[in-house]
Amino acid sequence: QVQLVESGGGLVQPGGSLRLSCAASGYTLDDYAIGWFRQAPGKEREGVSCIGSSDDSAYYADFVRGRFTISRDNAKNTVYLQMNSLKPEDTAVYYCAADRFTAKAMCIMTSGDYWGQGTQVTVSS
Repeated sequence: QVQLVESGGGLVQPGGSLRLSCAASGYTLDDYAIGWFRQAPGKEREGVSCIGSSDDSAYYADFVRGRFTISRDNAKNTVYLQMNSLKPEDTAVYYCAADRFTAKAMCIMTSGDYWGQGTQVTVSS
């Protein structure tokens, strides 16, 4: 079974940056689309960015487009989310998930076959 471990969360000031990592084991990461999702208190889970098995296949939610960048390093079996220009409303637990479907569908449907435990991102002064 696929196991996913997120890391890289923390506390940053507005305008700061973080890089989240999603390390996969159990199956080859490049067999799956990988998505980043977030859940803030009192809010529904939402798709942030998802990437397919190809580097040129990626989807971004409107609220992060231009600020976040998703990438994968298949040699390290890891997907990254570079988060720049962070805003307080970005505060949430960020989860990565794996799915064999397309990146776009995964993000829009906020679905995944396997999920990590999440990493807390807090953007605050």
